[in-house]
Amino acid sequence: MPAKTKSAGRKSGGAKKAKSTPVRRQCGTMAVHQRLLEQYPSFRQNLVDIERIVARRMISGVAARTGGPTTIPVVVRVVFNSASENISDAQIKSQIAVLNKDYRAKNTDKKKTPVVWRGLVTDVNIQFALASKDPSGNPTSGITRTHTTRTSFSDDNAVKSAATGGADPWPSDRYLNIWVCTFERTAQGQLLGYAQFPGGPPRTDGVVILNTAFGTKGTAAAPFNRGRTTTHEIGHWLNLHHIWGDTSHCEGTDFVDDTPNQQLPNFGKPHFPHVTCGNGPNGDMFMNYMDYVDDDSMVMFTTGQVARMTATLDGPRSTIGT
Repeated sequence: MPAKTKSAGRKSGGAKKAKSTPVRRQCGTMAVHQRLLEQYPSFRQNLVDIERIVARRMISGVAARTGGPTTIPVVVRVVFNSASENISDAQIKSQIAVLNKDYRAKNTDKKKTPVVWRGLVTDVNIQFALASKDPSGNPTSGITRTHTTRTSFSDDNAVKSAATGGADPWPSDRYLNIWVCTFERTAQGQLLGYAQFPGGPPRTDGVVILNTAFGTKGTAAAPFNRGRTTTHEIGHWLNLHHIWGDTSHCEGTDFVDDTPNQQLPNFGKPHFPHVTCGNGPNGDMFMNYMDYVDDDSMVMFTTGQVARMTATLDGPRSTIGT
């Protein structure tokens, strides 16, 4: 492999199928990230400090945490205008089930990983659970529902505030906030989701997912109906970058050494090998959760990515999870 140039809820039941769904993955994380860096200068220094923590973990050669898995409490904030957008409890729980397979490397489709990389497939040793206590200590289902007059949201974080038609977050040092909503359609298409990297402002920390790309039931629609959009965005929340490094000249980096350089994101259902950036004979690791392929074509995290996520849980996100 070539060296990288890297330095409380509605009951489940029948739900309408979405009228249409994106056919090409689009993640808004990096656009949101660049905007936050301009708005919050302290975020840049936070990232430098975080990378020091990550570097120490990577040098140690330790990937996942030892012992039992870390459990991360999740609150799902359903923000809806129409009844079909008010997704069911069953759909939400199907997404949690996907996360608990993907982040423990228990997904059966990991067998799609080419033989040359199967030894890199690694259990993150974390699991997710809908919160059982709200911030005041009261019992909760871990699901909140907010009716809004807005018919869609963009990546401007408006969905994360009641003042702008969304729902205020629960404390981000204690919960993973996941907002589920409808994204606006633009000339560039429709977002599937976006996330915030660790070290950013607490009031906007969390991930946002398109309601028709959330979970495996109800309104979830192909080719994004296997819950992998949320797997991808939580990867960002745990400090993973896109596998191609968000450049087009083969000099980008995802800050992980065991993922091959690749020129651009892959879409749809690529065939192995797909060679770019002189990364033959094996080519791009397009089946990685941090690429842009369809849900049924992304199946794994590498050892290096797991080490990076573990460093994040030991560092900037150390207050969350048990």
